[in-house]
Amino acid sequence: MKVLGIETSCDETGIAVYDSERGLLADGLYSQVDIHARYGGVIPELASRDHIRKAMPLIQQVIAEAGIDKSAIEGVAYTAGPGLIGALLVGASIGRSLAMGLGVPAVGVHHMEGHLLAPMLEDEPPEFPFVALLVSGGHTQLVRVDGIGRYQLLGESLDDAAGEAFDKVGKMLDLPYPGGPQVAKLAEKGTPGRYKFPRPMTNRPGLDFSFSGLKTFVRNTIADEQESGQLDEQTRADIAYAFEDAVVSTLAIKCRRAQEHTGLKSLIIAGGVSANLRLREVLEANLAKVGGQLFYARQNLCTDNGAMIAYAGCQRLLAGQQQDLTIEARPRWNLETLPAI
Repeated sequence: MKVLGIETSCDETGIAVYDSERGLLADGLYSQVDIHARYGGVIPELASRDHIRKAMPLIQQVIAEAGIDKSAIEGVAYTAGPGLIGALLVGASIGRSLAMGLGVPAVGVHHMEGHLLAPMLEDEPPEFPFVALLVSGGHTQLVRVDGIGRYQLLGESLDDAAGEAFDKVGKMLDLPYPGGPQVAKLAEKGTPGRYKFPRPMTNRPGLDFSFSGLKTFVRNTIADEQESGQLDEQTRADIAYAFEDAVVSTLAIKCRRAQEHTGLKSLIIAGGVSANLRLREVLEANLAKVGGQLFYARQNLCTDNGAMIAYAGCQRLLAGQQQDLTIEARPRWNLETLPAI
């Protein structure tokens, strides 16, 4: 089954064609970073307008790169939520309309399920069951995964998501937008041990996260160094290192707890922050000690993309699930409410 995937949940237009027999045929991505950079964050109305401009040309481009005619498309999958309501409605309207015009089924995909299943696109995908750490700008969640649609939420962030904290610390350090990748890059020049930041909520039981206090701790540290006249480039790098180390350590501690709680040794990480190399290194080292295994998607499939939506949608379409003619977008959507396959 050949499925067209459309991702427009935030500030990236992602399109892909996935074939259930041949795998990923083609994918394309248009990022709106340059549009939103001047504002230091995503402006929802501008994001929606740009999806309208870019989606159809990118769909035509990706179908051509896949080497097929649009008549070969057998299903359409689009991100129905969670995300920015205006951006979601663009993709949902285009996806549902294309499916109706082509006379094929359509399905609305949960954005985080797309991320969760992205490692399935790799040559050696994980086998169910496993624990999933979903880390992005909007979500930080630990999930037990027993199959597609069989999800148990183990813990989540009570305030800022890890990716959001990275971006905000990037702004505090006057780094270019988006700040998360820039913080990780600056941290590479940092001096280990100069600063020791707290590992939030690791001194109490449970699997929930909280990064707002850590973010405040970083802000106060920056203010103290500014007041003393010590906020030079190396100090900024050392702060970035300490912050990244604190986030990675916190995530690693919670992952270990989740695996002990479930008895599962396989762990996947997905979402934009899963591209962080330090996080991968620490988790792989921890898992090696207990005979576990870490899975993640290739770098370009960690952030928002159409391939993960096409894959997730294909699995649901093959199972007979499809959307009626209603065009629906859900800015909030509980992962546990998804039907099982």
